[in-house]
Amino acid sequence: MKTAYLGIDLLKPVLDALLAEGCEILKLFSCPVDNVTEFNTAVLRTAEERGIPRTLNRISAADLEALAAQGCELLVCAGYYYRAPVTEVFPMVNFHPTPLPVGRGSWPMPRLILERAAYGGVTAHKMAADFDTGDILLRERFPLDGREDHQTYMEKVYEKIPAMVRTLVRSLPQVLANAQPQGEGEYWPVPSEADWTVTPDMDAARADLILRAFYGYECVYRDGARRVELTGGRVAPGAAAGQPFPVRGGYITADRARPLACPDRIK
Repeated sequence: MKTAYLGIDLLKPVLDALLAEGCEILKLFSCPVDNVTEFNTAVLRTAEERGIPRTLNRISAADLEALAAQGCELLVCAGYYYRAPVTEVFPMVNFHPTPLPVGRGSWPMPRLILERAAYGGVTAHKMAADFDTGDILLRERFPLDGREDHQTYMEKVYEKIPAMVRTLVRSLPQVLANAQPQGEGEYWPVPSEADWTVTPDMDAARADLILRAFYGYECVYRDGARRVELTGGRVAPGAAAGQPFPVRGGYITADRARPLACPDRIK
């Protein structure tokens, strides 16, 4: 099947599954990232190794016309930053890492953990003019446990993707025919620094929840004018005397710590 692909490394298993199904990727559209916590290196490397044309430029209506002229039969989006134009010439499907209509938005996974949701999931839906609102084609749910973090959540998403892609590619007409409107949903705004900030007067359980929700991404430890960026942070229970990042009832350890300027001192 002739396919176009939009995405970064976060949902690269979608690209891997398309290739495993024998899809011909006509062009890969990615976007600029920091390559510190969000990456595009793996999808670009796969494109290079496979001889797939690739670009970091935002996909346009002209690109859709060019893909149609090449006989594109399906466009798949998985973790793409930009709003893409929509065409009816070929199906356009987005993979979203929540069980829609729960958790519309570009980064909903932390909120599911922060709110101690019972279930997460992944949804394949038709692309529409508004983000994450198109008809549902395929949806899988999975239970979240009491120690869920961002990394383990995404591992569960990755486990569901190959079978979903297989069904999409092998039964595309039937999947499209069975599309179901999402109904009422809610768009969740992107988390802000306040959501991933931990302070020394914070209870250890709350600090642990925040660090798990954003695990693998930067969190901020703020103690007055002191601000430190923590990546891979965990809360350890026990006495915090002598520890650089204490909280009430424990202290934080981190894979990486980097001092930050205090906002009120930035000119």
